[in-house]
Amino acid sequence: MSHCVRRRRRGRGVVATAWRNPDRPAVAALLLGAAGVGYRLVLTLLTVPASNSDEATFGLAALHIAGGHERPVFLYGQRYMGVLESYLAAPLVGVGGASWPLLRLPLLALYAVFLWLAYRLTRRLFSGWLAVVVVGLLALGSERVVRDQLTVVGGRPEVKPAVLAMLLIAVALGERRVRHRWVATGAFGLLAGLALWSDWLIAPYLLVAVVALVLAAPRDLVGWPGVLLVAGFLVGIAPVVKDNVVAPPGQDSLSVFREISTKEGVAPSVAERLHGGLLEGPPLASGLCPMDGCAGWARWFGVLYPVLLVVAAGLGVVAYRRAVDPATRVRAVAILALVAGAAGTLLAYVRSPLAATDPLGNARYLSVLQISLPAVLWPLWLAAVHATRATASRAARLRGVAASAVLAGLTAATLAGTAAFLAGVPGVRAEERSARRLADAVLGAGLHEVYGDYWTCNRLIFNTGEAVACGVLDGNLTPGQNRYPAYWRRVAQAVRPGYVVAVGSPAERGLRRLLGDRADAAVVAEVGGSRVYHPEHAVRPWR
Repeated sequence: MSHCVRRRRRGRGVVATAWRNPDRPAVAALLLGAAGVGYRLVLTLLTVPASNSDEATFGLAALHIAGGHERPVFLYGQRYMGVLESYLAAPLVGVGGASWPLLRLPLLALYAVFLWLAYRLTRRLFSGWLAVVVVGLLALGSERVVRDQLTVVGGRPEVKPAVLAMLLIAVALGERRVRHRWVATGAFGLLAGLALWSDWLIAPYLLVAVVALVLAAPRDLVGWPGVLLVAGFLVGIAPVVKDNVVAPPGQDSLSVFREISTKEGVAPSVAERLHGGLLEGPPLASGLCPMDGCAGWARWFGVLYPVLLVVAAGLGVVAYRRAVDPATRVRAVAILALVAGAAGTLLAYVRSPLAATDPLGNARYLSVLQISLPAVLWPLWLAAVHATRATASRAARLRGVAASAVLAGLTAATLAGTAAFLAGVPGVRAEERSARRLADAVLGAGLHEVYGDYWTCNRLIFNTGEAVACGVLDGNLTPGQNRYPAYWRRVAQAVRPGYVVAVGSPAERGLRRLLGDRADAAVVAEVGGSRVYHPEHAVRPWR
């Protein structure tokens, strides 16, 4: 017994020493990670990237949750996108009111957790210095990357750390490093349930994480640990189950998701899907390209990405077959899980028509590929490191030079993408200030019920803390996509509502035709590219 006590004390001493004297990779990763978090903190405080009505809908849900009015499961008007981010922000906006920085702060915390878990998993599976490279690349961020990390538009910021934590749990269980194993399996199930509620697109990664757990620790899934695994998953997914039980026919999550995925239209060719899904998708999601598209030189990573996945899969299989102990075998399984998760996600994206029809707008669905960045870089890292050995052959050194060049090119392209994003920050700030001035102008005109387009309405409502309600109209001045019907009903009851329209838009031209010679007199404000009208009588042509 005294021997066990001495071993425990020695173990605690090692941990304490590690915290007091971290090694060089840990220090380097800490500095790079702190720089990445600080960079994003400044952007969060500046509301960069710019806000929009999609994000405002999550913010309005957070306000309703904080006020105790509602407990939504899915985003208003979109019964398949979970609103976990709204619940995370609810305490902050409940205290501080409608604020974009407060709405985004939980995502900044999730990003910091993601960096930490990425470092831990990469160091456990590969090497400390590769973990530093991964953290360094993840610390950078183009507009596309930062938008996926910091804007509250659902799913991706929370599911990425969840998957990394699940894989770390599976590896720790397989290596017999977990003291409370029942708690670990319960946490694994809870994370899986919450992730699936938040964003269904994470399903490929959840599947391979479960397979990794089964292969790593099959004994821990028998008996009470297995019961806790299932119980944790049911607790995490419970909001979805409850909502679907009471949903009207055809409005359950599966029906809505199936309808969106099978919209009619001309099906893009395989070549078009591969072009948008591979040549544009991974470079955009990795931060190598600006938002307006990838230059020809930047598409090299899209061609290389599946090749690196195949090589990493081969290396993982070799590592599994050569494993001489359970711990090594478990780590090989986790590597293969990272590869399979990326492959499954990429395959699902390429199969979707969205990859061909709008690769710029839909590359956000590939942001989860950041989970697999360590496995993608692994073949390049091994080749570069092997070339430094004195015993390396000439061919190995040539491969090492090529691999180092690719790593350097990837880093340079990511830096260039970040620099291009920062160059556009002043314009983003100006646009955000214009949206704030528009909200002030509407309130200054004494308006509390207005009509506007989709990209104006919910953003305006959030900027005014719901002091203004806005009903969505399309370009023909007919009802548009009103996610939250209560706002539409409130504006419909107004005797003399206002109108916020883009200058020169079809909606403004239609409104001026209806107002006739009273159009100019009805203008009460003009801010940026928008005009605010307050006619003497309501104009509702759809009635």
